[in-house]
Amino acid sequence: MGVIQRIKKPTTRKGKKVLLSREPKAIEGPKQCIFLQARNPSERARKVLKDIYNLKKPDAAYLSRKNDFVPFEDTTVIEKLCYKKEAALFGVSSHSKKRPHNIVLGRTFNYNILDMIELGADNFKAMSEFHNIKVLAGTKPCLLFNGPAWVLNQELKRLKNVFTDFFYREKVETIRLQGLEHVLSFTATDDGTIYFRSYRILLKKSGQRTPRVELEEIGPSIDFKLRRTKLASDDLCIEACRIPKEVKPVAKKNKSTDAFGTKMGRIHMGKQDINRLQTRKMKGLKKSAEEKKQMHKKKKLAKKAAKQANATSA
Repeated sequence: MGVIQRIKKPTTRKGKKVLLSREPKAIEGPKQCIFLQARNPSERARKVLKDIYNLKKPDAAYLSRKNDFVPFEDTTVIEKLCYKKEAALFGVSSHSKKRPHNIVLGRTFNYNILDMIELGADNFKAMSEFHNIKVLAGTKPCLLFNGPAWVLNQELKRLKNVFTDFFYREKVETIRLQGLEHVLSFTATDDGTIYFRSYRILLKKSGQRTPRVELEEIGPSIDFKLRRTKLASDDLCIEACRIPKEVKPVAKKNKSTDAFGTKMGRIHMGKQDINRLQTRKMKGLKKSAEEKKQMHKKKKLAKKAAKQANATSA
């Protein structure tokens, strides 16, 4: 006997809203993230996770309760909490003798694990150790990826995509210079070390129209070491990144845009007689009686000349 597939139907209005919020959307907003503790997290690992949570706020939830599991061995705890909190991203801190100060960053697709990358926090300086002015929570950061390893290494290429998902917020159409306040810098080396730095942008007077830009480090400062990875297959990654038809722009024929953003169009028209073209009817363009008589005489002369030409040719 086959298994009967049950469709979960809401019984209340609030339950209906919850189920609708969990359905796939054509245009997604900022992704929610949960940060949780795994087996025996160290003090450094917890502080690293807490600082990443502070950068991700308010689109994040920090769960301080310890959970006895290993992410690369058992993913049911993560999938269950992601479904409960409606989160697509997760961060887990743990510690062991073999893998000290361990941080696992990952994301889910359809509430199942898509990518999971393990990083080791070799050096760490907390945000609280930088005694200066910080940026406001919820500020959209400018992401800067330094080094050719982000393109050449397949694992670092996927990690770059994960970092972009973590710190992506609402879509911005235009950028104001004074609105750029925060920079997150990721520098990758060939040996798998990632230098994570956070800066505040300072606009100084330069004597010109464009200001002089200075960067002030505000923390956290983390030296990550790339460890284990669990990446999705190419087919699953393509399915997760598929753009719905409703969002895809419809191609318009005979329309183009030049380098300056000016729209240009091409129209196809038949041969036109300018003399018969109907213009706007107004008193200023109305023909007088004298002009009408002259036009009538011209038509008569044209007809007479056409008859004479036909007679001579015959």
